[in-house]
Amino acid sequence: MQLNIKALSPKIGREIPAPFYATPGAAAMDLHACLDEPAVIPAGGRKTIPTGLAIALPSADYVALVYARSGLGIRHGIAPANCVGVIDSDYRGEIMVGLQNSGESDYTVQPGDRIAQLMITPVIQAQLCMVDDLDETRRGAGGFGSTGV
Repeated sequence: MQLNIKALSPKIGREIPAPFYATPGAAAMDLHACLDEPAVIPAGGRKTIPTGLAIALPSADYVALVYARSGLGIRHGIAPANCVGVIDSDYRGEIMVGLQNSGESDYTVQPGDRIAQLMITPVIQAQLCMVDDLDETRRGAGGFGSTGV
């Protein structure tokens, strides 16, 4: 699959790395902060960080998902504010990453910092069918914690 990427900032590929897969087994590519100056995310706060990139997914058969970088989340409490960002196949605007700081201290994002991961994955659009009853399962309607601890 080919993913077309448009640099919206002249910094991309010069001061700010373009996305790439870091290893042959990487499932996602890092997104970098395309900033002119550092941005502070206050403890308990949120900030939207630009990437300077737009993408064109080839069809509605794909979606781009923006995930947290595990090191930022575990070490600093920095993660996408919406948990997982969804970039639909027909969106052509800049990829922006809303980050939240659940840590106890302010966090500074520097220009070029790796702030999130971008994964491309297939999409299945289900055909919806309203029914009067659903098939029975052993679990049934058991909710949170119903399958054990």
